[in-house]
Amino acid sequence: MDVEEEAAMTDDGTTLAGRGEAGLLGDVLAAYRDLPTDGVLVGPGDDTALLAVRRGAVLATTDTVVRDRDWRDEWSSAQDVGIKVVTQNLADLAAMGGRGTGLLVALAAPPTLPMDWARGLSEGIATAAGMAGVPVLGGDVSSTASDAVMVAVTALGELADGVQEPVLRGGVRPGDVLAVSGPLGRSGAGLALLEGGASVGRDEQERRLLDHHRRPVVDLEQGPVAARAGATAMIDVSDGLVRDSDRVARAGGVTLVLDRGALERLAAQLVPALPASGALRQVLAGGEEHELLATFPAASAVPAGWTVLGQAVAADGADGPPGVRLDGSRLDPATGGWDHFGG
Repeated sequence: MDVEEEAAMTDDGTTLAGRGEAGLLGDVLAAYRDLPTDGVLVGPGDDTALLAVRRGAVLATTDTVVRDRDWRDEWSSAQDVGIKVVTQNLADLAAMGGRGTGLLVALAAPPTLPMDWARGLSEGIATAAGMAGVPVLGGDVSSTASDAVMVAVTALGELADGVQEPVLRGGVRPGDVLAVSGPLGRSGAGLALLEGGASVGRDEQERRLLDHHRRPVVDLEQGPVAARAGATAMIDVSDGLVRDSDRVARAGGVTLVLDRGALERLAAQLVPALPASGALRQVLAGGEEHELLATFPAASAVPAGWTVLGQAVAADGADGPPGVRLDGSRLDPATGGWDHFGG
């Protein structure tokens, strides 16, 4: 046995290679046994699943996470990874006014990966799926030639009851109000704490920020709530407020003018874990938040509990091309937020 294999062994000496594909699948599927099965006509175990579709239309989205790019083993457990990848998928459905109806899960890993890690991943996926009431329909496993570990989840869904049309990014119009469903900057603050060596957290605030980075949990029902309230555009904050609001602004051909006072009140929730300047930077650019950002035709339409962040204005004349502005200056989305290939 080489050094890599020895390091990868679990307490009972089992790796993926030792367990085999059939054993791996048996352990993984066992973790999903208690999830709801409403609408599942054929579940895991056949060539494909069969899912009943009530609305005649299906929402579909997928996300992939890669070790050392989207998480680090020294910071995050396998359960954390499972919760995170499910949350980010279901948040995409919520941003359309939808709910999940099924998940497909794929794992690609080296044969030396400990079986305990694969079991932990399945436990995390089952935890997040169970909280949302969504079944796991099946998926795939494969091996990698290096030490790369990749997890991909595809989420299927449908528009929630009372939502007639999906809420798209491009529906915003001048005069609309911009609002967010919850706090911002928590995941980015948690990452900053981890990078600074605070892996446990010195107090309850730091522990909450670390938890939200590792295993974000958000109120997914706020997507349908916003849709029923008349949201004109919506997106989940996965790559940072500036980058994601810029996508909404460009899709709708407007300028979104942010309110500094609102941003500073959100940033104050991250202090003293971060200094005020760092807190504001995370509110603007921190990714993997997965709260929902939406525009509404009037302030009176903004759902209870949401925070108004600004307003849409026409993108012409002195206001320049579509984009995001703060204090009269245009914010460049390339200088903040997450880009998979740009850092």
